[in-house]
Amino acid sequence: MRSEARAEPKEKKSRSREMYEWVQALVCSVLAVMALFTFGVRLIGVEGRSMVPTLQDGDRLLVLNAMLCGGYEPGDIVVLRKESFHPTPIVKRVVATGGQVVDIDFSSGSVFVDGRRLHEDYINEPTYTPEGTSFPLTVPEGSVFVMGDNRNNSTDSRSDRVGTVDERHIIGRAVFLLFPGLDSATGEREFGRIGGIG
Repeated sequence: MRSEARAEPKEKKSRSREMYEWVQALVCSVLAVMALFTFGVRLIGVEGRSMVPTLQDGDRLLVLNAMLCGGYEPGDIVVLRKESFHPTPIVKRVVATGGQVVDIDFSSGSVFVDGRRLHEDYINEPTYTPEGTSFPLTVPEGSVFVMGDNRNNSTDSRSDRVGTVDERHIIGRAVFLLFPGLDSATGEREFGRIGGIG
């Protein structure tokens, strides 16, 4: 009987320690996930059709926070906030960065950066709508010129409401499509689109 009485407190101690370790691991995991989503990445939903065919309305994106991006390059898909234009974040593609000259021939729908015509296999159709900005335009240092891939259904840097975007207004770069929205053409979710974007 005495040996049983001694074993019981040891078992309780062992269970208590095991429970403590589980709670500690859970708390550490939650804190790590919170830190990751606070400082590393964010989940952002796409609203609207301005990035069709690359992105659909309702797509859910994993976005690398701006502090980790180390600058932006033409072709990057970015999430930005420009409250003078729209209160929620918008998703666009970087076409040119600080110091580059953008020109658009709206009759042919061609976009030129530093005198070279862009070969944009990702757009829905050529760029025919001017929206008010005068070209050619030199992008100010520390800013980017952005456009939607659905060029004739996108309000972007061609509009004086958006204009060039100071990099400080960029939330981050979209790096991964986590969950697809409904495809605008088929009305179905295309799960084969899940993966890296650019």
